[in-house]
Amino acid sequence: MMRKCHLNTCPVGVATQDPALRKKFTGQPEHVVNYFFFVAEEVRELMAQMGIRKFDDLIGRSDLLDMRQGIAHWKARGLDFSRIFHQPDMPASVARLHAEAQDHGLDKALDHQLVAQAKNALEAGQPVLIASAIRNVNRTVGTMLSHEVAKRYGHAGLPHDTITVRLTGTAGQSFGAFLAHGITFELTGEGNDYVGKGLCGGRIVVQPPADCPIVAEDNIIVGNTVLYGATSGECYFRGVAGERFAVRNSGATAVVEGVGDHGCEYMTGGMVIVLGQTGRNFAAGMSGGVAYVLDEDDGFEQRCNLAMVQLEPVPEESAASETGEVEAHGRVHLNHLGWADERALRANIEKHLHYTGSARAKLILDNWAKYLPKFVKVMPTEYRRALQEIAAKPAQQKEVA
Repeated sequence: MMRKCHLNTCPVGVATQDPALRKKFTGQPEHVVNYFFFVAEEVRELMAQMGIRKFDDLIGRSDLLDMRQGIAHWKARGLDFSRIFHQPDMPASVARLHAEAQDHGLDKALDHQLVAQAKNALEAGQPVLIASAIRNVNRTVGTMLSHEVAKRYGHAGLPHDTITVRLTGTAGQSFGAFLAHGITFELTGEGNDYVGKGLCGGRIVVQPPADCPIVAEDNIIVGNTVLYGATSGECYFRGVAGERFAVRNSGATAVVEGVGDHGCEYMTGGMVIVLGQTGRNFAAGMSGGVAYVLDEDDGFEQRCNLAMVQLEPVPEESAASETGEVEAHGRVHLNHLGWADERALRANIEKHLHYTGSARAKLILDNWAKYLPKFVKVMPTEYRRALQEIAAKPAQQKEVA
């Protein structure tokens, strides 16, 4: 329910390796071991009753399945499972279980070329620039390269832009997945689903070709579930993203020119800026981070799930500074920590223009006074309360001193 299983901060001490949090778990590992001993013993008894000696001998034996209890239940009355449980009459020479190794085609992965061309960066930290074509059969591009970075430099990775990869074409699923700090992917073309999945400090830029006749902000540039489970890094998408954009994002910053349904679903940290329309159910289950949405038709409130968030205008930096209400949103390591809303919003839109040449970003920046009031700030209520409590602690400590 806390949606923190991937952050090593499980408050009940189950999904964590933190010694302080593990103390909160009231059980003992030996209890789990003992339970599985009982499970194994019961499985042995059931197999013995059926005359089966090995697990491998159970594979494919649909004739051993018992249907009577299910069919006797009133909900299953009249259902016939005989076709599902049918066992073909095959000779003994036909294998029933795993008989040959699968070829996943990893030897043909594009990452092998990227790793080879990034040798100077990986071994000596020297900046490298790589150019390559990409096709939709090239999946999880960047994952093997990120593994090589993490293997040598750990979570900190390399300095920004040490490895810059410029790709042209259509990227397959999970483009830039788990991209490590120090790697920048610039894709001219389009991305499939899961772009930036598990992003881990890298930078991803996706934009249409310069000679493309489409209006970027009116067309899809990346697919569904982009930035799923991202923990850090930044993305700039010149165009619209599909559904479930930034779902479970816990620390990455992203600028996009429109999103489909369920944007920022279960988001726990980071920053998302939408320079266009959203689909319905935006911010469902959003418990952390902050989003800024350009609401030109005043219809965003109807498309937003308000169960866990509040909508408010983006205050001008000068006004916020006068009242002292400069807030820090997101996790401690984010770049916008301590920035006023307007400054964080504008700085990231400027980055979006810099990396993508976005006409949408340029229009907004050139008419900033007109567009700033159109932005809506999406702020999780409990997250705001937690930040306020954290901010109040130093003041209380000074009073005590």
